[in-house]
Amino acid sequence: MNPTKPAVFLDRDGVLNVEAGYIHNVTDLHLIPGVASAVRRLNDLGIFCCLVSNQSGPARGYYSVDHVEALHQRLCKLLQAEAGAYLDALYYCPYLSPPEGGTNPEFTLWSTWRKPNTGMLIAAAWEHNLDLSQSFMVGDKATDVDMAHNAGCCGILVQTGFGGSVLSGAYQHHTQPDYIATDLAAAVAWICGQMGNL
Repeated sequence: MNPTKPAVFLDRDGVLNVEAGYIHNVTDLHLIPGVASAVRRLNDLGIFCCLVSNQSGPARGYYSVDHVEALHQRLCKLLQAEAGAYLDALYYCPYLSPPEGGTNPEFTLWSTWRKPNTGMLIAAAWEHNLDLSQSFMVGDKATDVDMAHNAGCCGILVQTGFGGSVLSGAYQHHTQPDYIATDLAAAVAWICGQMGNL
């Protein structure tokens, strides 16, 4: 069996693409400047790069899982077009519990995949032989950092998306990120330093 390897897990909205709420039109998904080259840097270093995202739109009855998949196809296409960048794997949670606002019976349930639960990270680790204790999670929400710590990962908070509001106490709750970065490019630069890949 191959030895386990570290990974960089990335939230989607507010980290890779511009935070725009629930994106009903696929063409309204736009990359944050500098994101594609940051992902490409990880690709060039051979670091496993994985999307992990709460996507409750299907549970809320806003749109179908096919629409979420279409958004991810656009995301991947934009990364490739801008910098030849790619994601090694994509995981998302379409589920939402009834108290949180789930209405579509097919997706309204409690799920270990919903952040800050660790289901997506555990699944990725099992399927791709990843070492979570040597891995990093980059997000713009307190729940991203909480999930990272719940799984034994290093949690990085970017100030794009909701990151600034989390730090000011205006969104979600207080959390203790291992590092605060301006954006994904700054987060990747720090990660590379931590991994000795500068």
